[in-house]
Amino acid sequence: MNQPPSYQPTSLWRRVLWAVFFVFLLAGSVGLYQAWQLLWKPNVTASAFGPAYLYIRTGSSFRAVLDSLQKHELLRDSATFAQVARWRDYPARVRPGRYLLTPELGNSALVDKLLQGPQDTVAFTLDAFKYKPQLVRQVARQLEADSTQLRLLLNDNGLLLRRYQLDTTTILTMFLPGPYRFLWNTSATQFLDSAAAMHHRFWTPQRRQRADSLKLTPTQVHVLASIVQRETSEPTDKPIIAGVYLNRLRSGMRLQADPTLLWAIGNFGVKRVLNKDKLVDSPYNTYKNKGLPPGPITSANRQTLNAVLKPAAHKYFFFCARPDRSGFSDFAETYAQHKRNARKYQHTLDSLKILR
Repeated sequence: MNQPPSYQPTSLWRRVLWAVFFVFLLAGSVGLYQAWQLLWKPNVTASAFGPAYLYIRTGSSFRAVLDSLQKHELLRDSATFAQVARWRDYPARVRPGRYLLTPELGNSALVDKLLQGPQDTVAFTLDAFKYKPQLVRQVARQLEADSTQLRLLLNDNGLLLRRYQLDTTTILTMFLPGPYRFLWNTSATQFLDSAAAMHHRFWTPQRRQRADSLKLTPTQVHVLASIVQRETSEPTDKPIIAGVYLNRLRSGMRLQADPTLLWAIGNFGVKRVLNKDKLVDSPYNTYKNKGLPPGPITSANRQTLNAVLKPAAHKYFFFCARPDRSGFSDFAETYAQHKRNARKYQHTLDSLKILR
């Protein structure tokens, strides 16, 4: 007898199954591609001018973040970033800071970064300054710290005494010129606390012992160093000049430091101090007043502070800039020797027609 033929799918059914398979495969591929475009495709604009940073101020809204990204053209497609950010609930969790944006970042990685808050620190050099506004401007240019708040803190005598054991005049001794590194969203109070910590680290037990041996407090060392720093930029002369002023202090002689007169008259551009300048009524006039002035006349750097802490031992009581204008000084033990040196320097100023 003939057996009935076994059932086998027709070629038509095979084609239908393969077509369905390919439709699903294509749909999946399209979906994966769309997901890649939305989540992982690099979306940060490449810059020819170096690293790109997104700055998010404290208290900023998501709208402000998005506006900043668009204003500075940091994204290729801000709409897809906004979509992913909303999916991840980023608008409710905006964190302030300074964020480095690299071209390979997709929306998912960028939102991760902004949610987690890893920041690049700001490295900058604090230059020497003479007045509080100069300090405030330097800090405000580099950090989010509010300049008005910083000014108020620097002039709050009660707070400064409680928190740092310094007053509104001596607070400037707390800041050491040199390299600093902060998070960009550092507040005014955090900046002061960090500067105080750096100041504390500088004043090691060994340096405090040296100051004690000179019968000076750390603050007095800073004040004297500020005068030495204004007198010379030559490293070899600094400990010698420090020794001169310490000799004067020990003997009860007035410091008679010209840089303190320039502070008193408010003009550091003067190249020739006149006798009338010595009559100015100011606690910073060390021709009239004995001892150190009440505060620093500039922020002293570490090199000058160390020169004061390790002064040269000698019998000099006087010094004068050399007539060759090299930046070095001529030193003298007696006033008669000093007058001869001073006349040579004054002759040079006369020949150059420097009257002020």
